[in-house]
Amino acid sequence: MTDAQNQKNKRRVWEFWQRLEASEISDTASLTREFVSEDIAWHGPDPINELSGIDAFVDDYWRPLRHSFPDLERQTHIFMGGKSSGRIDGSNDGQLWVAGTGNFNGNFAHDYLGIPASNKTVGIRWCEFCRIDEDKIVESYFLLDLIDLMQQAGIEVLPPSRGVDGIYPPPRANDGVMLEAQDEQTSAYTLDHIRRFIFDALNSYDESELESMGIADYFHPKVQWYGPGGIGACLSLKEFEDNHQRHWLHAYPDRMVQDLDALIAEGPYSGGPGWAGVKATHTGEYLDVAATNRPVEFNGLDFWKLENDQYIENWVFVDMIHLFRQFGIDLFERMHDQSRPA
Repeated sequence: MTDAQNQKNKRRVWEFWQRLEASEISDTASLTREFVSEDIAWHGPDPINELSGIDAFVDDYWRPLRHSFPDLERQTHIFMGGKSSGRIDGSNDGQLWVAGTGNFNGNFAHDYLGIPASNKTVGIRWCEFCRIDEDKIVESYFLLDLIDLMQQAGIEVLPPSRGVDGIYPPPRANDGVMLEAQDEQTSAYTLDHIRRFIFDALNSYDESELESMGIADYFHPKVQWYGPGGIGACLSLKEFEDNHQRHWLHAYPDRMVQDLDALIAEGPYSGGPGWAGVKATHTGEYLDVAATNRPVEFNGLDFWKLENDQYIENWVFVDMIHLFRQFGIDLFERMHDQSRPA
C-alpha cells in the first residue's frame, strides 16, 4: 500500500463520519451508499451483533442511535489507517483499514436498546475499524460501551469496578488524530512491535506467574490503561496487574490470543479488532460469577500508544454483554429487573 492510498482511505472514512453525523435521518441511506458497499458486513455489540447490507446498517444501527440521542456529536480521539497484519500466518496481510475511537456526546432523550433514557448529557465510548476496498467500506467492526452507558443512566449490572470508572480520554499528547501522513519506517516498527507483544508475550503465560508474560518489558510503569465499563481504568502498571490482569488470568488461565480480524499501525499508534480474538475456559470466579467451566470467546477492540519501546497508553474495549451471555447471564435482563417497580 502506498502512503497516498492510505491517505485517500482516511479522507473517505473521515468525510463519511462527518457527513453521517450531520445528515438528516431521511438522507442517511442515500449518503451511506456513497461510502459503503451494498453488502457491507457489520459486526457490532451484543445485542445488535451481526448486520448485513446498507439497509440493516441504517435501520438497525444508525437510526436507533440517532433517535435516542438526537443531538449526537462524534468526538474522535484517535484516527488512523494502515495495511493489516493481523493473523499469525499472514493470511489477511494487505487488507486496507481505517480506524478510530472516541465518544459520542449527546442528550439521552429516548431509550436505547432498552436502556432507560436519563434525559441527561452522556458520552458513549465508541470504537470502529473499517475495511476499505475500491473506495468503499466493505466491512466494519464496531463497539459501544453499553455497560458504561448503563452506569451513566444510574444502572449497575456488574459489581463495582476494581479500576476507576468513567475514564476514557484522548491521548495525553493530543496526537492521536492522524489526518496527515506519518513516517512509514515508524509505522512499520510499531506494527512489528505490536505483533511481538500480542502473539509472543501475551501468549507466553505459564498459567501460574504473571511475570511469565513479560508485561513489564512492554508496559511503562506509569501506563494508562483505559478499560471498559465493568473493569475500569488502571493508571499504572501496578494497578493494571492488581486490579485487572491478576483477576482476569485467575478466571481464564488458558486464555490465548487468536488470529485477529485486523492489526494496523500508523506512527506510534497501533490497533486491531478481534471477534473471538481471545479464547479461554472460564475456570475461575470473575466479577462475582463462579467458574462455569465453559469455553468463552472475547470480542474486543484495542488501541495502543508506543513510546521508547513501551506502551504508555492503551484504550480497551471488551463486549462484556457478549461475554456474560456465554456464562448464561443476560445483563439486559439484570437491567430490566432493576428497572421494574418494586
